Amino acid sequence: MSGKEWGEKLRLALGKCKYVLLVGLVGAVLLLLPTGEKTGQTAPAAASETDLFQVESMERRLETALSRVEGAGEVTVVLTLKDGPRQVLAQDGSASEGDSQTTRETSTVMASKGSGTQEPVALQELGPCYRGALVVAPGAGDPQVRLALSEAVSALTGLGADKISICKGK
Repeated sequence: MSGKEWGEKLRLALGKCKYVLLVGLVGAVLLLLPTGEKTGQTAPAAASETDLFQVESMERRLETALSRVEGAGEVTVVLTLKDGPRQVLAQDGSASEGDSQTTRETSTVMASKGSGTQEPVALQELGPCYRGALVVAPGAGDPQVRLALSEAVSALTGLGADKISICKGK
């Protein structure tokens, strides 16, 4: 077969299938269009930025409050997290009993947000769990000030006295 014969056969085949090819091309273009959702951002990265922001906010609030303790002076607070804030998600489960075994299946309950997107249903939001705290204050040399600072940090963070370090600053 010559090149002209192949060209003629290709033109006839395209003539017969032009609508199918056109629909396929339109479908491919629609798949490539942006949906309005950000796909470059991952949940763990967003969560860590949020955790950091919440820790810094809590540190500033503690510094402001502890600086008002009589004799403490200008206070600096550093908090470390054991676990960041998290959500308890709704679960749907079923159990079935066989001859000698029980099978349990659970799945996360999803709610439709519209436009074809779904997100898990949160039952409860838990705050961060702190690992430890460091408090630096000029007045921390006084035992009464140390006790007052330790009790205040313990009350606000839920940490025990063994997880709170109070140091005398400049």
